[in-house]
Amino acid sequence: MVTLKTNTSVVKIDAGELVGYEVKGHEFIHQKGSPGWGSADTEMFPIIGPVNESDFRVKTPKGEAIQDQHGLLRQMAYELGHQTDTSAVFVKQYRSGTEVPNSKFPEKSTEALLSWPYDFRFEKSFLLTDDGLEIHFKIYGEKGMPFMLGYHPAFKLHSKSPMIVTEDKAIALDEVLEAGSRAFQVEDCTSITLKDEKQITIETEGFGNFMCWTEVRNMVCIEPISFYPSAVNQTRLHKGFQKLEETAEFKVILKPEA
Repeated sequence: MVTLKTNTSVVKIDAGELVGYEVKGHEFIHQKGSPGWGSADTEMFPIIGPVNESDFRVKTPKGEAIQDQHGLLRQMAYELGHQTDTSAVFVKQYRSGTEVPNSKFPEKSTEALLSWPYDFRFEKSFLLTDDGLEIHFKIYGEKGMPFMLGYHPAFKLHSKSPMIVTEDKAIALDEVLEAGSRAFQVEDCTSITLKDEKQITIETEGFGNFMCWTEVRNMVCIEPISFYPSAVNQTRLHKGFQKLEETAEFKVILKPEA
């Protein structure tokens, strides 16, 4: 467990997963073991969304890749690259064609092994200040590699009627619940505020969109995404790819209320 601290905040990171962000005694992150989801955060890469209806295949310029929901990155383990009292960097390295065991097999998938036809290096870094928590993502790889990126944090809910607020709309928890597995789309948006017992704002760079998901009332996932997967049929998921220019950088800033 990696712990980052300032005068007012404590962050806990378990093998690259943000499992705690406590500010002045208030916990913002969904706790494992609580109803709703078995994780606290994860990444969606190099695809976002389910692929069971496309036989777990995704089109790329180098042929079809075998993927499962939200990509193979989450099936790989992070290595700690660097750590200070207020920062940490985690890395995942992948070599083209390497078969990665799929934890969803056989209960939820027909594919025991996943693979991707490109090399990449994925870095996830945390920087904690008294003003907030910055989470940076850097992708290194072959020029022209297709990819999507989504960040999937889960926030603990403390009140009965939380609201998710953007510049031009307010979204009730019931609306997110009604969206179900498709997730509630929030397009062309770079900042969202979760108004609960305490409020926290999620600001982003590089993603451009959000989707929100939950099946319970004690947590909600507010997910920055580069592409909303339910916008297309699963066989056309490749339409959501962007192309890597050798490197790409994305940022999420969690800003709790003062």
